[in-house]
Amino acid sequence: MASVLVMSITATIIVSLISLIGVFSLAIKDKLLNKIILLLVGFAAGALIGGAFLHLIPEAVEGAGILPVGILIITGFASFFIIERFLFWRHCHEGKCDVHTFTYMSIIGDSVHNLIDGMAIAGSFILGIPTGIAATAAIIAHEIPQEMGDFGILIYGGFSKFKALAFNFFSALTAVVGAVIGVYLFSAVSWVIPLLLAFTAGGFIYVASSDLIPELHKEADMDKVIYSFIFFIAGIAFMYMFRMIFEA
Repeated sequence: MASVLVMSITATIIVSLISLIGVFSLAIKDKLLNKIILLLVGFAAGALIGGAFLHLIPEAVEGAGILPVGILIITGFASFFIIERFLFWRHCHEGKCDVHTFTYMSIIGDSVHNLIDGMAIAGSFILGIPTGIAATAAIIAHEIPQEMGDFGILIYGGFSKFKALAFNFFSALTAVVGAVIGVYLFSAVSWVIPLLLAFTAGGFIYVASSDLIPELHKEADMDKVIYSFIFFIAGIAFMYMFRMIFEA
């Protein structure tokens, strides 16, 4: 059991380091970053939609069935609405708001997602080292576009580059917590993973459709809108591509 724990924690730390992909932005001047940030928002919206419909929901349906998954997607969507409305929205709309509410919603959704990834990695290593390595590689593949999008959301929402990197990394570390839970309680909690996947999918759909896409609609420059939409499609395409790699 100790060796499984060590391998699971090591794998989740490696996965967590993917969240620092935004470090490349430190070499980009703020003026240029401001010009391309809307493209990152479009990509992030596409990555969230693609992640929900092409990764999370199919896996959840496979493990829990269509009806429970449908109910939990709606529950996740509604829960994120309630959290944003009653915990963050009032502060942002009745006072000075330097950071948009959707940044916090993105962090919450990503934290739950990473927790599930950690549990999945631990469960895979319990089945065997080759299975664990394959699962880790698959999760790394879909985390790359996901983390690129998450970083773009935090920057657009008002975080500085360093703050965005820090929050993205700490959010990713919930995978380590998931790994520990998975090693010691996998047989007891494995049934809940598909349900959490469905709930998280609902949250991702909420953030993309309620927070990010409306931001794209605010842009008056039609050229920027078109390019942002292209990046939106690119985010979905990346998720589809990594889904195909995962199945292979």
